[in-house]
Amino acid sequence: MFFAPVVRTRAVSPAFRTFDRNFERFVRDAFFDTPQRGLDVTEDEKAWTITLDVPGLTREDLSVGIEGAVVRIQSRPEAKRQFSAAWQLSQDIDAAASSAKLEHGVLTLTLGKLVPPSTVTQLTIQ
Repeated sequence: MFFAPVVRTRAVSPAFRTFDRNFERFVRDAFFDTPQRGLDVTEDEKAWTITLDVPGLTREDLSVGIEGAVVRIQSRPEAKRQFSAAWQLSQDIDAAASSAKLEHGVLTLTLGKLVPPSTVTQLTIQ
């Protein structure tokens, strides 16, 4: 399959331009690994840090849930702006070592890594 760019002029109806923009967005999101705008994820040996832009939302409007290796962020139904996102991380999250901070429309989550207990069994040599 071959995609050729098409340049449309102002004489073309706005519906076609909207279709073109939506199609370009679909192709870009489907075939190219583009990071989400306003999202930054960093990792070190002890924790992940997720920084996310959520303008127009207050502390009371947001809820953050942790279940295993999944973190979910949702806004209340009556909030001015609706927001919902979820990420699955590579390792379980330690909820006790995690924190969330909202400052000037930027939500910063520090999610501690849960270290699995060692299941090493020592054998005696005979």
